[in-house]
This record gives sequence, structure tokens and C-alpha cells, in this order.
Amino acid sequence: MFKRLIIAFSILAFSTGLTACGGGGSTTRVETTGTQGQQLLDLKKALDQGVITESEYKRTKNKILKG
Repeated sequence: MFKRLIIAFSILAFSTGLTACGGGGSTTRVETTGTQGQQLLDLKKALDQGVITESEYKRTKNKILKG
């Protein structure tokens, strides 16, 4: 369960970015670990488990493939 939450949070943070407190429009970048293939497998698993939507999956998949 905890692993699912970490994967879901990582994918969500990767796909949308996090706005930092304090304003100014700054963002926090979340670094992902693992190979591109592993990131795609984790992303697909999150989609299959209903953690992310189809549109989130497609958007994040394209980001991963573009590197």
C-alpha cells in the first residue's frame, strides 16, 4: 500500500510539478529514479491500478519518452 502511494505521488509530482510555498511562481522539481523503461512500467502499473487517469498517463508517458 505504501509503495503504491509513493508511486502515485511521484507520478503526480512528475507530471504536474509542485508549486513552492512563498509565491513567486517558483516550482520544485522532483527527480525520478530508475531507467526510462522502469518509469514506463511504474506508470502503466499506476494506470492499471486506477491511481492515475488515462490523460495523466498519456501526458506523463510523453514526458518520459522525451527525456
